Amino acid sequence: MIRTRAHESRAAIERLYITMRHLFTRGSYKPMGVSGESLVDALRVLSPEIYGLVTDHEKIELDGLLYVMERLPRGIEECRFVRLISREGYETSKLTAIVPSKRKRNCYRLDEQIMYVEMTRGRSDIYDILTHLTFLYIESNKIYNNSTDPKGKISTNWLMLEEFVQKEAAGEEFEKEAASAYLSHLIGRTYEETIEAVDKFEKSSNSNSLFSIVYHMGKLAQEEATKQLDREISFSTTLRERIGHHVYGEMWARRIKIALDEHDLLKRPIHIISANLHSVVNTIYGTQLLDLKSYEALENVVMDISVKAKSNKGEAIDKYALKHGFINLPDESGTNIGAQIIDTALLEKDELIPGVKLPKDKSKRPVFVVMDYAFGEQAYECFDELLKPYDKEGKSIPLDVVSTSIMGKAGILYGGKGDLMIPNAHVFEGTADNYPFRNELKKADFEGFGLGVYSGPMISVLGTSLQNKDILTYFMESSWKAVGLEMEGAHYQKAIQSASKIRKSIRSNVKVLYAYYASDNPLETGSTLASGALGMEGVRPTYLITYKILEKLFK
Repeated sequence: MIRTRAHESRAAIERLYITMRHLFTRGSYKPMGVSGESLVDALRVLSPEIYGLVTDHEKIELDGLLYVMERLPRGIEECRFVRLISREGYETSKLTAIVPSKRKRNCYRLDEQIMYVEMTRGRSDIYDILTHLTFLYIESNKIYNNSTDPKGKISTNWLMLEEFVQKEAAGEEFEKEAASAYLSHLIGRTYEETIEAVDKFEKSSNSNSLFSIVYHMGKLAQEEATKQLDREISFSTTLRERIGHHVYGEMWARRIKIALDEHDLLKRPIHIISANLHSVVNTIYGTQLLDLKSYEALENVVMDISVKAKSNKGEAIDKYALKHGFINLPDESGTNIGAQIIDTALLEKDELIPGVKLPKDKSKRPVFVVMDYAFGEQAYECFDELLKPYDKEGKSIPLDVVSTSIMGKAGILYGGKGDLMIPNAHVFEGTADNYPFRNELKKADFEGFGLGVYSGPMISVLGTSLQNKDILTYFMESSWKAVGLEMEGAHYQKAIQSASKIRKSIRSNVKVLYAYYASDNPLETGSTLASGALGMEGVRPTYLITYKILEKLFK
């Protein structure tokens, strides 16, 4: 029975992506029209965990709604038209960029009805936003249905909500509890659930109030049903031309190589780490500055930095780093992936971290290139370009890449938030493509630190927001024996293997290190991505993985 449901879900995912690619090629579609209907139907069949009650005909999924709104531009629920664009010069205009808190992308509100959203991270970015928008439109139709009686007459609940939203927009005070009572009927939830959700939305830095969001979602659905004012999603010509051509990845990688060249680092051994932009710099320079003798000592320091404790050493570490080989490269390409270069020849101590000696000959000391997290297919684009030789004045200069290390967030199938996954293969969801590899990191490296550690294949999914329990249970219990799911691993490995085994642009015996920490367990109710961020639970796994990567690279 589980396999049957899993197969239905897999087929629904395939239909979603085929439909999205078709609509993207076509240039525009109406999400509630015939074209968008197949997306709606497929999403309902799939019923992803993150969208909770999406299949319920009356109840609105509130946690999923907050998750989506924090990843979309503020005010998008008010816009009838959404246009996905490439980077086309709007950043130089007088339009104010709106940047969602949980998904770094520039968005521009042209007027009351039109929102432009920049897509520079490849197809995964487009699939991600189209899925979220489809969810929004499904929920908006529920709100409209809940706001009318069987004869189509607008209910008092809707009229009262409209009055409260108008007061809120005018800056006037209104009775929140009374407004929540009316709202609860429109979203099909209890008063208690509604009050709790209202508070969550108030605390969000990215979204409007739940009252305003529900009202405008319902209003657009109502106007489409009664006045034939259709909502529309479109794709710019430039976006359709550029997608898949590594336009932004090439610019991003070239800037890093130019910086390496300018600092005379191209001939040095290079270690690439895809992680975040704080753990590597804090681990290396915190150890150097504060003479830390163990991982536990480092953890105490970074915990203080994370909670912004009084007299924490964050600022001191940053200042010290800038004087000792740290080069910061904020993104200018549009990839939204910042990068850093660390020249260990300029470190004061001969140890990188305790027990890891650096070569005495400073010309042989390693250089670290650290990049922020990529998103889905973007991982291949950026890594593929970074691993290519540097072209300068007609000469092709290969990089001496000694290792590639990937630390990422992933959904875990066995443990809980903060636990670790050490993969030995990446399997592409929906295909037979699989990438076994020798991981220099082992499960034993992480035992004894109070975290659950699991080893096995990872599933590289097309979108984390499209998974349901049936698919995940199948991957976990079948012969795949997967321990987790993420979006980038197979893309990274594809780039590494093509560069090292086929193109020969980097050494064939390049070291590969992968480790993931759990941001959620999609099989546990209340532990999905929609349940919130890791917070302080993420500090130990993040820094432990970083520490072990640095240990393993030189042992």
